Amino acid sequence: MTKESPRTEEYLEYIYKLQEMHESATTSKLADRLELAPSSVSEMLKQLEQKGLVDYAEKGVVLTKEGEFAAKKVIRKHRLSERLLTDILGFKWDKVHDEACRLEHDISPEMEEKIEKKLGNPKTCPHGYPIPDKEGLIVQDNTVKLSELKANEKGVIISVFEENSEMLRYLGSLGLYPQVEVEVKSIAPFGGPILVMVAGEGKSLGKELTEKILVQKSGVI
Repeated sequence: MTKESPRTEEYLEYIYKLQEMHESATTSKLADRLELAPSSVSEMLKQLEQKGLVDYAEKGVVLTKEGEFAAKKVIRKHRLSERLLTDILGFKWDKVHDEACRLEHDISPEMEEKIEKKLGNPKTCPHGYPIPDKEGLIVQDNTVKLSELKANEKGVIISVFEENSEMLRYLGSLGLYPQVEVEVKSIAPFGGPILVMVAGEGKSLGKELTEKILVQKSGVI
């Protein structure tokens, strides 16, 4: 399989990540994430479809098998880079996404292998997302958005949206990291805040924020 251009890799990566967050990869969402005009995104998606990397679906675009493999290759480099930046170079988790975006397109297979070995074969990035192996295999957790939990349900945080550094700093201040258990105590009506218990303390979270946190259900209180 030939190496895709950085621009193509960027599109495939974002489509994959939207699917990973249980969201439809629509033209408008991609335009927003890539900071491009919807017309430019539509034109690029047509090119990707012609190359056999995406298919148009009812609610947006989905990756083909070939497109998913290409996406996982760049995501693997991105997430290994994030681990390198946090574990070896001492970056905070809210600073590594943009740095990794600059690195991911230029890491050679040899460097990729050495980074993975140096890090001790990590399974997740600092934000909790799984790192695909060299064959594109990935361990998928049965996750839902925190916003989908009902009152008296609890779950373990698996991953958090990594592209908003301000949000990551705020989550860190609340102790909301991957592998932390949260308990939903109450949900305000009409899209109001959700009260969760974190390490015995109540935290009020807006619905928009809880949409960016993926959890694995761990039972009912």
